[in-house]
Amino acid sequence: MISVIVGLISGCSAIHDRGSYWVDDSHVAQGNEPRVNFLIFHYTAENEANSLTVLTGENVSVHYLINAVPNEISSKPVVLQLVPEDRRAWHAGASFWRGRMNLNDTSVGIELVNPGYHKVGTERRWEPYTDEQIALLITLSNDIIKRNQIKPENVLGHSDISPQRKVDPGPLFPWQKLAQAGIGAWPDAGRVSHYLAIRQLEKNPDIAVIQKNLNRYGYQLPSNGVLDDETRRVVKAFQMHFRQANYSGIPDAETLAILDALLEKYRS
Repeated sequence: MISVIVGLISGCSAIHDRGSYWVDDSHVAQGNEPRVNFLIFHYTAENEANSLTVLTGENVSVHYLINAVPNEISSKPVVLQLVPEDRRAWHAGASFWRGRMNLNDTSVGIELVNPGYHKVGTERRWEPYTDEQIALLITLSNDIIKRNQIKPENVLGHSDISPQRKVDPGPLFPWQKLAQAGIGAWPDAGRVSHYLAIRQLEKNPDIAVIQKNLNRYGYQLPSNGVLDDETRRVVKAFQMHFRQANYSGIPDAETLAILDALLEKYRS
């Protein structure tokens, strides 16, 4: 028996010594996939000190935290890793995307220190992200995406996966800039124009079709043909991601054209 094992070791690297036993990993099951399928962005809605206190506590956690002005070591910015990527962090909560629920199990989360918004009367005034934050976020995200082979359409905001209760990372998050750096999905402008010409001919968009298309792209919402509050919140989340100039929650022609172009590009 020993001679068989020695022969395997010398002729194949599939046998590994783990001290008190051997492991043969030469038989790979086809039914497997990476643990990390999603990258989720958040803002902390807190200042730097409070953000770190909350995210290193027992109830909420995240894999990475990026300060508004990151510290530097040898002229390189520092990102704070609070949870190893191979362990689950508690950042997504009740969530859904493309048939998967509870995305804590299959995602990496990044929090950016940002207060979110403050109220001025009935309006929300959103706080911008810093250039330093976004530059570091792009570098970190590209690394995570390449390492885990995350698809563009699975790079998301908290509001995408939990639109009924979350609005982060908000309408000032630079999704298009990230897409230009190879991070996340973005529609082709020419295809949006193509579909917009078609959508503008529709007087009364079919809400049931809109709900179906949003579901096809990845969101979770009812298929009742009614523009109810739940549907409006999903439409608003979609607009905050892909059409930030107007995120009213009303599914107008431009919103539908953007959705058409995304479905063509990522769901065909």
